[in-house]
Amino acid sequence: MISTTGASAAVAAISARGLRKSFGGKTVLDGIDLTVPRGTILALLGPNGAGKTTAVHLLTTYLRPDAGEIRIAGRDPAENPQSVRRAIGVTGQFSAVDGYLTGRENLILMADLHLLPKEAGRRRAAELLERFELTESGDKPASTYSGGMKRKLDLAMTLVGDPKVIFLDEPTTGLDPRSRRTMWDIIRGLVAEGTTILLTTQYLDEADQLAHRVAVLDGGRIVAEGTPAELKARIPGGHIELAFADRDELDAAAQLFAAAPQGSAGACPTSRDDEALTLQLAGDGRVSTLRALLRQLDDASVEVEALTVHTPDLDDVFFALTGKKGA
Repeated sequence: MISTTGASAAVAAISARGLRKSFGGKTVLDGIDLTVPRGTILALLGPNGAGKTTAVHLLTTYLRPDAGEIRIAGRDPAENPQSVRRAIGVTGQFSAVDGYLTGRENLILMADLHLLPKEAGRRRAAELLERFELTESGDKPASTYSGGMKRKLDLAMTLVGDPKVIFLDEPTTGLDPRSRRTMWDIIRGLVAEGTTILLTTQYLDEADQLAHRVAVLDGGRIVAEGTPAELKARIPGGHIELAFADRDELDAAAQLFAAAPQGSAGACPTSRDDEALTLQLAGDGRVSTLRALLRQLDDASVEVEALTVHTPDLDDVFFALTGKKGA
C-alpha cells in the first residue's frame, strides 16, 4: 500500500488512512492512504471504475467508509460531519447551477444556504461575480451562459462559504481549450491564496499542469504517487523520431542505425513507418545524444527533414501503471 505522504499529517488539509469501501460484495477501495498538505493540489487519477468518485464521496461525507480514518482540515467526519461540510467545497463534474435563476441569484441562494446575513450574502455574490468576470452576465438567466461561464459560476458557488478545502471532480469536462485555460488560472489563484484542492480529471495534461502531487488509483489501490516529474522519470520510453523526404533516405537511415555498434547514438531503432517516412530511435533527447546522432547522419550523407524528441508524459505513466489508455 503506497501512501501520499508528501508532508506530515499534522499539516495536512486532507488525511486518510486505510480507507476501504465495498458495494454488494465488490471491493471498490482496498485500503488507500492519502495526505494532501495545505495549500497544494493532489490529482487523483485512474481508469473508469478505479474508485476515484467513491474516494471523493468518502472524503466529503457523502458516504461512510467500511474501515479507515479521515481528517479534513483537522476535523473527523465520523464524529462531526457538519463541521467537515462547513470547511469544504465540492464542484462535481455535472454543474449544480440552476438555469432558471440568474448568476447572481444562484450565488445568493448559496449564501442563504450558508446562513450568511442578507447584506453579507449579497456582497459576497457581487465579489464573486467580479472575481470570475461574470458581472455583466450576473443578472441574466444561467441557462443563457456558455459552458465555460457555467463552470465558472459553479466554482464561484462553491466559494460562497469560503472553504479551506475544495474537491474538484473533473472541473473542465466539456470545456473548450480557452475555457480550460481560464479555469486553470482560477484554480492556481485559489491555491496561491492557501486553498487545498483534491482534483480528479480525465485530462492528464491538466494534472501535469496543476498538481503538486499525483496519485494513481487502480483496482481500488494507489499504485503510485509522487510529483508529475517523479512519476514520469520512472517510465522508460523516450525516443527520437526522424522524418525523411523520401523512401531512399529512410532506407539509408534504417540501414545505418541497424549496423551501428552497440552503445553508439541511434543504435536501437524502435519502429519504422514507411507510410509516414519516419524512423524512431531509442534516445534520451540530451543535446550530446542529438549532436552525435546528427553527426552520424551527416557522415553517412543521409538527409533528415525533421527531428522530434519525445519524453515520457503522464499518458505514458498512466498506461504503464494501469494497463489502460486514457483516464
